[in-house]
Amino acid sequence: MTRAAERLFALVRATLRNRMDDASLFEGTDAAQWREIYDLSSVQGVLAQAWDGMQLLPEAMRPPRALRLQWAVNVERIEKVYRRQERAIARLAAFYREHAIPMMLLKGYGLSLFYPVPEHRPCGDIDIWLFGRQPEADKLVAREWGVPVDVHKEHHTTFDVDGIMVENHYDFVNKETHASNARLERLFKQYAAQPGESVAVAGVAVYLPSEQLNALFLLRHAAVHFAAINIGLRHVLDWCVFVAHCHDRIDWPALYAVARETRMVGFLNCLNALCVDCLGLEAPSLPDFERRRTRKAGAGRNPLPGVLRRAARRVAARGPVQDPPLVGEPLETPAGLRRGSCRRLRAFGLGAPETSPIHRTLTGAGLCRLFRFTA
Repeated sequence: MTRAAERLFALVRATLRNRMDDASLFEGTDAAQWREIYDLSSVQGVLAQAWDGMQLLPEAMRPPRALRLQWAVNVERIEKVYRRQERAIARLAAFYREHAIPMMLLKGYGLSLFYPVPEHRPCGDIDIWLFGRQPEADKLVAREWGVPVDVHKEHHTTFDVDGIMVENHYDFVNKETHASNARLERLFKQYAAQPGESVAVAGVAVYLPSEQLNALFLLRHAAVHFAAINIGLRHVLDWCVFVAHCHDRIDWPALYAVARETRMVGFLNCLNALCVDCLGLEAPSLPDFERRRTRKAGAGRNPLPGVLRRAARRVAARGPVQDPPLVGEPLETPAGLRRGSCRRLRAFGLGAPETSPIHRTLTGAGLCRLFRFTA
């Protein structure tokens, strides 16, 4: 792990604990090193969480004033987008309520409620589930709001509300891309039949997923991002804060059974190990899970299991992509990794040459740019 990654994890851990236990890591950190931490936090989607952790450092250890001002401006932007999305969710939920259509929020805003500072969790699209009433609801939006609805998507329709895209799910996963998705879809709809708690968003009630639905949906979502799109520390942090709040209400044996059936168990173990080893999640929050040791003598436990190293060897022949500019924008996954997605999704086929940083072969927001491994 790079020194910048070590310090970034320390900032995020401090945010989660509301105390800084690793201040010594920041002794002597100069302006260039703080810039590296800032850029890495942006690429990994945790810029605001790193900001919150930085506030817990002694004044003398904090970054230069110019960087702090830039950091503060970008955190404020995240907060403004969050408030815009909050208003859009409330407007949409109120509209559906007028037509007696219940609305459940998936991912995004609902997950933010588990964070120490909810408005510091960046939110993009609004993902919703309408308990099977998606076709009726889309017609109402088109007729009464005059909003065009795009029906040419994989497992949801899309439309804009006040400049924010809404993904209205009729399925939870794309059943056409992977054989295991049909089985998963039946489970998702079984779990979704019983919503979780109701929360007020700007005074309007919306449902959140049950813990079991959330656990399976977050796991599958992160796994697909890792295998076929991009993944960042924010995906791991989402899992961490969710588990910290809901671990005692998750049916872990059932979740692990599905993960084994769909070949996600290695990835699930990886998520859990990262949460414990790097984000400070209390181990009792999780069931016992397999860890695989590195082959280097005395190296101790590897927070990423062998699935990542095996994937790295498989993809090594494809060669590295260019490192992205650190502006927080992910690059496209190399085209060769998108083809044959059924086979590669099972293998979580992203990786890197054996002796280079893994991030050279991952997307711009790749989680693994935080780590350095040899196979």
